[in-house]
Amino acid sequence: MILEKEREQVIECSLKLLSEGLTNGTAGNVSIFNRKKGLVAISPTGVNYSELTPEMISVVDLNGKLIEGLKPSSELEMHMILYRNREDVNAVIHTHPVYTTVLACLREDLPAIDYMIAVTGATKVRCAEYASYGTKELAENAYKAMGSSLAVILANHGLTTAGKDIANAFNITVQVEYISNLYIKARNIGEPIILPDNEMNSMLERFKTYGQIKSIK
Repeated sequence: MILEKEREQVIECSLKLLSEGLTNGTAGNVSIFNRKKGLVAISPTGVNYSELTPEMISVVDLNGKLIEGLKPSSELEMHMILYRNREDVNAVIHTHPVYTTVLACLREDLPAIDYMIAVTGATKVRCAEYASYGTKELAENAYKAMGSSLAVILANHGLTTAGKDIANAFNITVQVEYISNLYIKARNIGEPIILPDNEMNSMLERFKTYGQIKSIK
């Protein structure tokens, strides 16, 4: 079985997303890119996370051609556009976390109300223009709005994050949802204070060497 390690990691991450309340049902998708082999392991479409086995995980090439496993996620192109164009991205996670999806329904960016937003590599998480799920247009909109950062909100849809590895992408997902939660609750009380650009630029520099995350367990 090819990409056995990556397939197991896709399942591990998918179950963790479910247990942490970052997605629900069969919603969302996870992928890992093995650059040496030029192959991607991605969660299959329409299968409950609790039922996944390594053999079920889809393995595709960079053109999206299925090599092994079940039919890949309907959001395959949103993952592939990042792998084809971003050398710093080796894992992608798409979820529907509640608070970030609230912002998605408002079609709003997530501003820097907390310094931890620096884990995304930007001073805010932008909201991409709306497009139907599973379309090339959605993939292109997400890629454009993400820019050189590692997170993007999808209008009326959810969140997509990327990382150097799956642990990095998972951590970014957790942090973005946490900050979205803070932002929405703060707005219910008053007007949140946005951290100034000079502070966030300093944070971005410091976060280039931040953390020692190796596992999502």
